[in-house]
Amino acid sequence: MGGETFEAVLCDLDGVLRLWDPDGMTGLDRQYGLPEGSLAAAAFRAERLLPAVTGAVTDEQWRSAVAGDLAEPCGSAGRAAELVAAWGRQANEVDHEVLALLTAVRRRMPVVLVSNATTRLERDLAALGLDTAVDAVVNTARIGVAKPDERVYRIAAERAGVPPQRCLFVDDTPANVVAARAVGMTGHHYRDPAGLRALLTG
Repeated sequence: MGGETFEAVLCDLDGVLRLWDPDGMTGLDRQYGLPEGSLAAAAFRAERLLPAVTGAVTDEQWRSAVAGDLAEPCGSAGRAAELVAAWGRQANEVDHEVLALLTAVRRRMPVVLVSNATTRLERDLAALGLDTAVDAVVNTARIGVAKPDERVYRIAAERAGVPPQRCLFVDDTPANVVAARAVGMTGHHYRDPAGLRALLTG
C-alpha cells in the first residue's frame, strides 16, 4: 500500500467518487434567465446548506426553501419550483476509475464513504449502485454534524473499526483534509484518480 500505515480508507463522495456536470447549475441559471451563480448561491449559502447537511431539515425542505429564495428572481414561485425540480434531476455519474481503486482496496481493508449530504443521500447511492460498493456510509444529515467538525472523522473511524491514526481520509476540499489530519488521520487532498492511485499502489 505504497508504504502507508493506514488500515481503512475514508472517502468523500462528491468531487471524488461521484461527478456532476460542472456547468449544470449555471446552465439552469441561463435557462431560467438568472445571473450565473444564482442557483448555487441560493442553495449553498451557509444558512441554507448547513441545516440540510446536519439533518435539521430534510432534503425536500431544503429544496423548497431554495425555491422560495428564488421565487422573486425567477418571476414566480411556480417557475422557481420548476428550476429547483430540474436541478434535482440533473445527471450525475460514478467515476469508475476511482470506484475500481476503492474496490481493490476494499479487498484488504474497510472503505467508508463520508459525505456532507442531505437525507436524499441513501436514495442517490442506491440509484448509482454505490450502496453496496462500500462497507459503511457516514451521511452527516444522519449524525447531526458536518465536515470539518472533528466528530465526523471520529464517527467514520468507528464505523470502519479502525483508530483515527490508522485511517486514510480522501477529500477534494482542503479544509476537510486539514481537519482529518488534526485528529491524526493520513489526509489526501484529492485532485485526480492518478494521485489517488499513486497513494494506494505506489
